[in-house]
Amino acid sequence: MATNHSEWEKPLRELEEGIEKLKDVARREQDVAKREALDARIAEFEQRRDRYIEVMYANLGPWEKVLVARAQKRPYTLDYIQAMFTDFVELEGDRLGFADHAIVGGPAALDGVPVMVVGHQKGRNIQERQLRNFGMAKPEGYRKAIRLYDMAERFKLPVITFVDTPAADPGVESETRGISEAIAASMLKMFDLTVPVVSVVIGEGGSGGAIGIAASNRVLMQEHAVYSVIPPEGCAAILWRMPERASDAAKALQLTAQSALELGLIDEIVPEPKGGAHRDPAEAAAGVKDAIQRNLAAISCLSADEVREDRYEKFRRMGLFESLVEPTSSSATSGTG
Repeated sequence: MATNHSEWEKPLRELEEGIEKLKDVARREQDVAKREALDARIAEFEQRRDRYIEVMYANLGPWEKVLVARAQKRPYTLDYIQAMFTDFVELEGDRLGFADHAIVGGPAALDGVPVMVVGHQKGRNIQERQLRNFGMAKPEGYRKAIRLYDMAERFKLPVITFVDTPAADPGVESETRGISEAIAASMLKMFDLTVPVVSVVIGEGGSGGAIGIAASNRVLMQEHAVYSVIPPEGCAAILWRMPERASDAAKALQLTAQSALELGLIDEIVPEPKGGAHRDPAEAAAGVKDAIQRNLAAISCLSADEVREDRYEKFRRMGLFESLVEPTSSSATSGTG
């Protein structure tokens, strides 16, 4: 079982490194015939690479989806903001004396339409990961989100959130400052909004840390993202006391976009470029932007009260269950002699 995306994608990476070396040799080759032969080999290897990617990503299991969702080069919230929005102004602080960098947000324009953007932000290197706490928000992160929701309500700005976190911060410091209350308050505020809200799960949608900014009218999910009540490693540690059984837990959790759609937890799956969003961030951003605009347009025609009721009814419909019907008196006595 591969433990990270880099390890899992190693055969593909080695193939691509070989292609780049051949290209470098071809560029320096002076003999025309030899260069043409090298170009033919490069084309052959590129076709092999494309077939490998197509087969590899067409048969992803739940654990492989987790690895792709955690890919180091996968676009994060700020990448999507830069690609999709203009005039973004990041706002800091929860106005209670604390600042959190795992959640970013502020007003922006989506093709000229003013909106409020909120999302988890991970880091790509050690310094950024420490600053962003690996995308795990503390109470002040959710309280900052509440402040931004209040601003969106005041100025009638649609809210767009990007979900990408393994979970909320589990540390003692966050517990003592009320992380559970902060998440619950953020959800309650989102349910009370009268402006349209669209959320997109762009990577990991883990635990309360995810739902804390995803109580929305429409919840979208990228094709290779995951959405779960708990990270697979945590689930395996609880059930079997063996975090290394994370792949088994991933299967049981039904955390893929396809499972979430079948269970009614999300409203739409946003296709990703061949080989995942990390291979073509620009194409990935274009797909996410189109999905957001379509869903915002569908909600924007509703009145303020209808927007709130639509959100409430969406979450009331979630889940599959069966009801046991009490037998009537006639059916209960029909079999007696």
